[in-house]
Amino acid sequence: MNHYGMFYLDGQWVEAPGAARFTLVNPATEAPHATVSLGSSDDVDRAVGAARKAFASFSNTTKAERIALLERVVMEFEAREDDIMAAVSLEMGAPRGMKAHTRTGIEAFRQAIVTLREYEFETRLGTNLVRREPIGVCGLITAWNWPVQLICTKLAAALAAGCTVVWKPSEFTPLSALGLAEVMHAAGVPPGVFNLINGDGPTVGNAISRHADIDLVSFTGSTRAGVLVAEAAAATVKRVCQELGGKSANIILPDADLAAAARWNIARGFSNSGQSCHSPTRILVHEQQLEELNALLVEEAGKIRVGDPQDPATTLGPVVNKAQFERIQTYIQIGVAEGADLVCGGPGRPEGLDAGFFIKPTIFSNVNPSMTVAREEIFGPVLAVIPYATEAQAIEIANGTPYGLGGYVFSSDRRKAYDMGAQLRAGRIFFNGAPSNYVAPMGGYKQSGNGREMGVFGLEEYLEVKSMIGFDEPAGA
Repeated sequence: MNHYGMFYLDGQWVEAPGAARFTLVNPATEAPHATVSLGSSDDVDRAVGAARKAFASFSNTTKAERIALLERVVMEFEAREDDIMAAVSLEMGAPRGMKAHTRTGIEAFRQAIVTLREYEFETRLGTNLVRREPIGVCGLITAWNWPVQLICTKLAAALAAGCTVVWKPSEFTPLSALGLAEVMHAAGVPPGVFNLINGDGPTVGNAISRHADIDLVSFTGSTRAGVLVAEAAAATVKRVCQELGGKSANIILPDADLAAAARWNIARGFSNSGQSCHSPTRILVHEQQLEELNALLVEEAGKIRVGDPQDPATTLGPVVNKAQFERIQTYIQIGVAEGADLVCGGPGRPEGLDAGFFIKPTIFSNVNPSMTVAREEIFGPVLAVIPYATEAQAIEIANGTPYGLGGYVFSSDRRKAYDMGAQLRAGRIFFNGAPSNYVAPMGGYKQSGNGREMGVFGLEEYLEVKSMIGFDEPAGA
């Protein structure tokens, strides 16, 4: 097996000094294929020291200089996109043709260029000036489900703001992280501005969260882990930005195109093997349309092709690891035991797949909002169809979980859909399956997190606000 024993610190590839290793397992075959070195708190100290030193100069670079750097990142990323996508497919099981993993990463940098070009870091407010300045050294901690998109969203904003970073990717997806570090190096990111340490959450993630010389922690992962990050960061009163779990509802109003809603919900809900925090895992439909929607969902689910992620025909690969596989199987069994109607899928692997962490695309219907499958984030290809009697009840059901990341409304009446979306306690509301984009801010209500990413809102997470009182003209005026 290959061993990946290098970290990227202070502009150089350095040998990881510790002996701790993590074994990477191919989720499609269950066969170990590589090992990776895990970092320590001493490695975090070294990375933070490099980032702190680099901040003094990088924070004073011009917009033009940072735009040029981001443009070089895009160029180098595009040159290595196929290799990075191959790493994503190998380490977490995404179909090789699912280029959304890498395309969204590139788009994050492209949008950061547009945002930075148009952004004014100094504005007038009465007889004062308000300056926005880079916050400092940023600790970035990302999950395994979208290993490229998640870090690029954070990293593009941090670099655009003039911040320096220390990044810990998930230990399950270190290969794509190493590929991105190669992109940064080739793009000429100044030494110390970008630092990568592979490691686990209890060691490296905790050290980043607690470190007194880190000014901001941006974390994407489970709500449970997010609480631990916030607790660890509290003693140093640093800014904490979090994008956490979700249990998003798709409300299908009676006047909606049912076939279009079903087609979109299957495509979106089962994408990435259901391992997406924004996934529309709760489908709310009027009780008189329940059976009709069930038939449409089952028909669309039958078009999914589960299998080897290297096969171009595959549309649904395995989930990331054994623990995730077993967790999802448990939820499916709970759904059956609690009396939900199983209309598609169920326990066990799909027929013909005797190895690998493959899950049958599963749909429960006639689900009561109090059932476990309607309340807890499963993070797999499992959907729950919940009937409602009135629109007021639909809103109550949609808002009736601790989460508030995303919401979806299908209707032929844009005004009615808007009014319903305005009542949903969630950070992003999508109309009739409208695609996401990097201009609109992303973030959650309630236990789905705090802060925002993407576009201007994402940039400003990495900026501090300074009042210049009595200075009513910019220094260069």
